[in-house]
Amino acid sequence: MRWAPLIAPGGVVLDLACGAGRHARLLAGRGHPVVAVDRDREALADLAGTPGIEPVYADLEKGAPWPLGTRRFAAIVVCNYLHRPLFPQLAAALADGGVLIYETFAAGNERYGRPSNPQFLLQPAELLDAFRRLLSVVAFEQGRVARPKPAVIQRLCALRGGTADVPLAP
Repeated sequence: MRWAPLIAPGGVVLDLACGAGRHARLLAGRGHPVVAVDRDREALADLAGTPGIEPVYADLEKGAPWPLGTRRFAAIVVCNYLHRPLFPQLAAALADGGVLIYETFAAGNERYGRPSNPQFLLQPAELLDAFRRLLSVVAFEQGRVARPKPAVIQRLCALRGGTADVPLAP
């Protein structure tokens, strides 16, 4: 929610690996059309018919082609999902002025439970390193959180094009 005000009013949002649709529902409720992509057909079925949400099935880890063609988004939200080969595609799918909001697990999380496989854990500053040459970074954080459960995470907010002349929290 901290970075949602950076999304252009009425701009289309991609919620990648949307799961049950927590972020998709929230952003649709704020007036953003949302494309909700996941490989869980059951979760997508629960989103079907929700006003402002377009569910899209795709299993991107099994070599399926990018399901959204050349569509561009005012924002892309990724939470608790890591598939490194998608990083360039995500940056390319942002419209000019678009916002990438990304949060997922990092090395050290294995102390707290799943995921614990290094394949699904970012290395120190990996999210920052992956996007800083492609986008203008507004914020990057890494460390331990207590909610919703103890975990080690990385967070990134970045813009496509322009400068990061955005209001920051005090």
